[in-house]
Amino acid sequence: MSERIPMPLMSVLSDVIPEQETHASIDALFMYADAPGEPPEGNKQVKVQAWLMRANKESENPLGVLGRLIERYMETAPDDEFRQGAKERIQNALDQCRLRYIPGGHISPGGSLPSATLIDVIKKKNLVAIETEFHRALANLQRSPREAVSAACNMLESVCKTFIEDNKLEMPFKKDLRSVWAIVRKELKFEPGSLEDEDLKKILSGMLSAVDGIGSLRTHASSAHGQGRKTYRLEPRHARLAVNAPHTVSMFVLETWSKQN
Repeated sequence: MSERIPMPLMSVLSDVIPEQETHASIDALFMYADAPGEPPEGNKQVKVQAWLMRANKESENPLGVLGRLIERYMETAPDDEFRQGAKERIQNALDQCRLRYIPGGHISPGGSLPSATLIDVIKKKNLVAIETEFHRALANLQRSPREAVSAACNMLESVCKTFIEDNKLEMPFKKDLRSVWAIVRKELKFEPGSLEDEDLKKILSGMLSAVDGIGSLRTHASSAHGQGRKTYRLEPRHARLAVNAPHTVSMFVLETWSKQN
């Protein structure tokens, strides 16, 4: 079974949802979220609490249920004051439980500030493809590590391809990560020998190795390629590493790019 919905969140939702919904809309909301079973008996608060507890016990993906339940609140329009109060309470509970809501009704364990920073940079540049891949990677960390690895690699490829296109550089014939990264690396002068500080050289050398590793892991272990007789046993911890590494590289590329503009 996947990670359960934490009690602090269950408590907040047991207050927030009855305040916002009727019995009929609660039933519709939980059915939309694929919560298991028929609507529980009792008043609205009892119903919500019982359904959340049942989701933790019977659902294969309780956090998936949670994501769809709070989707309408987390993506509410800024001028909808009625929903804004609910959104703030839910967000505070998510922060307390170290969970992150991802647009589209997804929940990622262990949300972090660097992730939020990357999303902010992406939105400023309006790079839709990168944002889509990043959200897909985060959403799949727990339930599909191989899919997360594939999305992480695609995210970094998107950064590189967008850089090449926006700067009117020649796109390589082979558009895999290693090929597009080579052009970005050259154009932005990401070469250890170009830095005077030895410590920065070491960090940059490690970053360049990470890009090679990300591309290779995608080829050998992600969902983007068929598996042979021997398969990688990817776990969420492996996927988290594979997502965080291209996140760091993407941020460095975007910040360096912005500084040159």
